[in-house]
Amino acid sequence: MKEPDDELRQAIALFRYGVIADLAHLPVGTPGTGAMMRAKAEQTYAIPGTTRTRIAAETMRGWIIDYRRGGFEALYPKRRTDRGKPRRVPAEVAERLIALKIANPTRSVRAIIEKARAEGIDHPLASSTVHRLLAREGLFDRTGPHGGADRRRFAFREAGELWMSDVMHGPKVRHGRVRRKSYLIAFIDDATRVVPFAAFALAENVPAFLPVFRNALIRRGLPQRLYVDNGAAYRSHHLALVCAKLGVALIHARPWQPAGKGKIERFFRTLRAGWLGCMEAAERETLETLNRSLWAWIEGEYHHTPHRGLEGRTPLEQWALASGAVRYPDATMDLDDLFLFEARRRVYKDRTVSLNGRVYEVDALLIGQKVTLRYDPEAPPSRPLEVVHDGKPAGKARRLDAYANTAVRRAYPTKEIEAGDPAPEPPPSPLSLRKLKEHD
Repeated sequence: MKEPDDELRQAIALFRYGVIADLAHLPVGTPGTGAMMRAKAEQTYAIPGTTRTRIAAETMRGWIIDYRRGGFEALYPKRRTDRGKPRRVPAEVAERLIALKIANPTRSVRAIIEKARAEGIDHPLASSTVHRLLAREGLFDRTGPHGGADRRRFAFREAGELWMSDVMHGPKVRHGRVRRKSYLIAFIDDATRVVPFAAFALAENVPAFLPVFRNALIRRGLPQRLYVDNGAAYRSHHLALVCAKLGVALIHARPWQPAGKGKIERFFRTLRAGWLGCMEAAERETLETLNRSLWAWIEGEYHHTPHRGLEGRTPLEQWALASGAVRYPDATMDLDDLFLFEARRRVYKDRTVSLNGRVYEVDALLIGQKVTLRYDPEAPPSRPLEVVHDGKPAGKARRLDAYANTAVRRAYPTKEIEAGDPAPEPPPSPLSLRKLKEHD
């Protein structure tokens, strides 16, 4: 089997986290966890790097244990240490494993491996290998106890247990000499109806979404779960990576099932009927005036208005009652660094790389190597980019100044000088060449 590269290993880790995210943060021994795992095992998945579409509950349990011990990094697939060694399970060992499962159908894969080792079987047995063996024999019952869709109303008790996010189309604003459509990107806390942050942007893509998400985290802490729809901004690889590193479970709503986002849709209706319908023309002139008016309405009116879904309490009153367990970003956490975008590039022979139509120079030692560029899409073009090679910092990538390079003295390769050979003359500098032309 081909060793997965770094991009595939990261994709596998993100997939694993996405499967267990809502379970990994539950207290150990929470009732119903096993049933949730079995329900997940009934689903089909697009698993990176394989054609398999099913995941055993025992496999999920192992991922949860790994995550609790080592965080997101522990979900990366381990490098193979058995290259060149036979990995096929001998026939007699396979027969014994099948017999152990038939004798006790409820026995897990891990328990079967432990039982086989206790009986003296010393052949290396991986959980995934044994699972595939038993699955091919049809020894896993995949018939679920429930059928049909269950659409019950839900509400969390504690602040930060679940945030919802969605995008609302807004009014046109002046941008330079033209008027452009705006989009409201908003977050709402399910338990308290508090809006951690909301802002209008000129697009509904990832670069527009992440700054709003970052401001929400700074103001109201880290949510345990983030419930979003299936738009391109919410399906981005970068958002999944940020949530995984923060320990936030990213949950996507089912397509054509808007009922689960009822609370934020209700907030949008309140906003349209109240603030948006009564605002002055000057307030919607630019993006800055629009956002300034929006936040004044949220903090000055919406958060102080009694809410029927909160038994008549205001969102801020409910937050005061239910925010005792909210997690805030650690003081040592560099959110600016965490939210940087990443792009893989190969360094050309002239030590340059290109990104978003711009050319940058990197260290000459990186020529021909693949590097990762880490950057802020909202930063000015003159700001250097961070360069990472083999997982380690490798300096900065700076905008190419081709004219300045005309005056840079080049370093030419030298050959060994044998005894008696005259020392080679250094190449003329640009200044010497100019004086020579003036003399001629």
